Amino acid sequence: MSESESETVDLVRSSSLHDDDDRLNSSFVDAVIACVEEGDTEGARALVRPLHPADIADLFELAPKDMRRPIAAAIAELLDGDVLSEMNEWVRDELIDALQPHEVAEIATQMDTDDAVSIIEEMEEEDQRAVLRAMEPDDRAAIEEALSYPEESAGRLMQRDLIAVPEHWTVGDVLDYLRRNEDLTTDFWEVFVVDAAHHPIGTCKLSWIMRTPRSIAVSDVMQREQTLIPVDMDQEEVALRFQKYALISAAVVDLSGRLVGMITVDDVVHIIQEEAGEDALLLSGAGEGDINQPILLTIRTRVIWLVVNLGTAMVAASVVGLFEGEIARFALLAALMGIVSGMGGNAGTQTLAVVVRALATNQLTESNTVRMILREFRIAGANGALLGMLIGVGSYVMYGYPSLSIVFGLAILINNLVAGLAGVLIPLTLEKMEIDPAVSSAVFVTMATDCMGFFTFLGLAALWGLHG
Repeated sequence: MSESESETVDLVRSSSLHDDDDRLNSSFVDAVIACVEEGDTEGARALVRPLHPADIADLFELAPKDMRRPIAAAIAELLDGDVLSEMNEWVRDELIDALQPHEVAEIATQMDTDDAVSIIEEMEEEDQRAVLRAMEPDDRAAIEEALSYPEESAGRLMQRDLIAVPEHWTVGDVLDYLRRNEDLTTDFWEVFVVDAAHHPIGTCKLSWIMRTPRSIAVSDVMQREQTLIPVDMDQEEVALRFQKYALISAAVVDLSGRLVGMITVDDVVHIIQEEAGEDALLLSGAGEGDINQPILLTIRTRVIWLVVNLGTAMVAASVVGLFEGEIARFALLAALMGIVSGMGGNAGTQTLAVVVRALATNQLTESNTVRMILREFRIAGANGALLGMLIGVGSYVMYGYPSLSIVFGLAILINNLVAGLAGVLIPLTLEKMEIDPAVSSAVFVTMATDCMGFFTFLGLAALWGLHG
């Protein structure tokens, strides 16, 4: 290590490694990159070794794309399953592509099954087979079983390593079993109690086991009521159950009711974060919105929705074309009609965001759909009336045309009502058609408010006979 580089390493070690957002600061990232560029792998490892796996993952995400593989080669011994499980999926896939199948298999065996599956499922089929062939038979069987379940299901998400004991055991039997078997998982919060057919019949929290006399039967202290997760349940529904029932872990059962795995709250936290961000980005047509996503894929995702928006804009423009004569007679209509459509679009977006969230969190169901529609209609009516009066008075003060003010205010009111209905009915309809409302709703709501805004304002102007 050169003298200047040594000084940089000392400076980084003596300062805080994290910024105000709890991310690695730029000086540390630059120091690691400097070591790698100078070929000082020992210096790079010395800097990175004390880091938490999540911070090592951050290092790769913060480093320039062309430096990620050199950094991985320099600190290969520190690049284990814990680091990869914390890493952004696009960055992780990039690094995995640079590894040999036996190296991927070695890393996958260090990880929980759900984390290993998340790596292998994104690989090409030929690469998947190569990695699976390099794994031990037991590990390979677990991964293959997980891959047989639908994507984003409980079967893909669950961990196979859990603690299950028969109902006839005593607390002492459980304690002895936990202490004598070194191969058991160490990450668990409760013990599942099963019958002879391996069906879960109850759970025992670790705190209960530690504080209960050894002679007491497990069946006497276990909690019989539990939340069971079907293996084919969608991960969003899994997250909702964890949230609703304040779960730390839950048993996963197959179609016959046998215990096949468990899901823990740390996995659910990632799901909630991903799904919440995903819905917000899909509403805008920005795709996944990940800054590590390949540029060409991002361009393709965004341009598709921009083209769709172009089509809906052309439809709205055709509505305007129906009233060329009215606009020619009273040019002020052309200046004001955009306000009507814009206000309706904003109102529709507000309603849409509420409805999509309610659908995603199961707050909106068949039992309260009508009540939700009436609620949003009343809100839209109240807001439309207030905005209509405000805009009507304002336009009269600015332009001095009483008829124009009335038409302007009525158009705002009507388009707000349309926006409220469209913001509810469009996502509900898409949900019934089994189309993700977060993906498509915004385009149709915008088209409805634009078309109705122009049609209402210009149509009322034509009926009123406005002219300049």
